[in-house]
Amino acid sequence: MRLIVAAAGRWKTGGKSGPERDLFEHYARRITFPFELREIEEKKPLKPQALKKREAELLLAQAPEGAVIVALDETGQALTSAAFADKLGGWQMDGTKHVVFMIGGAEGLDDTVRKKARLVISLGAMTWPHLLVRGMLAEQVYRAQSILSNHPYHRG
Repeated sequence: MRLIVAAAGRWKTGGKSGPERDLFEHYARRITFPFELREIEEKKPLKPQALKKREAELLLAQAPEGAVIVALDETGQALTSAAFADKLGGWQMDGTKHVVFMIGGAEGLDDTVRKKARLVISLGAMTWPHLLVRGMLAEQVYRAQSILSNHPYHRG
């Protein structure tokens, strides 16, 4: 099963990578599932609603045919790490080829992404910077992998 993180926005280029990217890469290196980050960015200066709609199109274009789409949104379901691991394990057992996690930009996700998602999850009631969410998601994927393999990383 291939895991894809489709995220609005790009890491800053040049110079130091930054703590958000370091956090993401720290956990991404530990994940044994094929794990890939696909960044999308709309360069045209659009009004917020138009930008959300355009980002939705670009994010959804990252999902291979038949992929399970998981939207990360503050209005989503808050899962425990064990419940998240159960979801990933279930999709793996069902033979799912691709799971695509979609992270919106500063304006959030358009409703079209939430409607196409099989699962909408929240990383808590607070709003998080979209670049930080990548690292938080990578940590939870690594934790889920640890739970599924009975590795001691997760002691929850």
